[in-house]
Amino acid sequence: MAESNFIDYVKIFCSSGHGGAGSMHLHRAKYIPKGGPDGGDGGRGGHVILRANPQFWTLIHLKYRKVVHAESGGPGGAALCHGKQGTDIYLDVPVGTVVKDAESGEELFEMVEAGEEKILCRGGKGGLGNNNFKTATNQTPRYAQPGEEGEEGWFILELKVLADVGLVGFPNAGKSTLLSTVTSAKPKIANYPFTTLEPNLGIVQYYDDKSFVIADIPGIIEGAHEGKGIGLRFLRHIERNSVLLFMVAADEKDVAGCYNVLLNELEQYNPELLAKDRLLAITKCDIVDEKTMDKIEESIPEDVPYIFISSVTGYGIPELKDALWDMLNENID
Repeated sequence: MAESNFIDYVKIFCSSGHGGAGSMHLHRAKYIPKGGPDGGDGGRGGHVILRANPQFWTLIHLKYRKVVHAESGGPGGAALCHGKQGTDIYLDVPVGTVVKDAESGEELFEMVEAGEEKILCRGGKGGLGNNNFKTATNQTPRYAQPGEEGEEGWFILELKVLADVGLVGFPNAGKSTLLSTVTSAKPKIANYPFTTLEPNLGIVQYYDDKSFVIADIPGIIEGAHEGKGIGLRFLRHIERNSVLLFMVAADEKDVAGCYNVLLNELEQYNPELLAKDRLLAITKCDIVDEKTMDKIEESIPEDVPYIFISSVTGYGIPELKDALWDMLNENID
């Protein structure tokens, strides 16, 4: 089986360049046998810089690049010549990448805006040449500073998918089918669980050239927050979504119960997820009759907004788009 190109986790070792040493040099010329100090400063070591690039959507390009070294700065020279600055290394990452210290697990920063740049490892400063240390009482200093060492360490890069709406549901709940219906995305679809093994993104075209982004998150199972199934690996992608669209198939024995299980998994993983706007979509309504739909409607708590849909027949899809658009824009003036 071919390996997936969607890589959302990498661990890399990065080190910035050392600063160049300052020069200890005394000026000498044919008629100036005892010139003053003219040692130049060393150059700065190169930085390792992360750059948020919207053209990247996975970390696969860094999967096999385990070690990154930036260039060290050059030493200072005579005649107050400064050393060459070490070349910076830029690592392009997708928007939505989270950077952590691999040893402590501490979150260092997030890349949330296209074009944003953050220094991961700062290059060492170049040492000062002896020209900087001359004084009235010490006119020929015979010493200079060494350059500062660069920074190094192991870092974890994790990608959290950026989307307006995240689809949350059990395997085979119809998430991929809905995504293929309302967007131009072509996810793998089949009538068995865990068809989706990686997040899929699609753009929903709304009225008047308006649009929003929807993400199909791999199916969650009960116990996902404890590491069961594949849900734990992808639960972090839900953190970035503005609205959560819960999806439960109409042929489930207990639709309301399934919704509560999904809600509990999110709460156990991160209670802050429950503060997001959410909508329940009862899918596959084309395979049940109106009597069954009435029973489902009676079982859903009054405080849960819901809608019946069928991605196959298109039933309820326009209303679903309207509801999602309203929820995404209700707090915008």
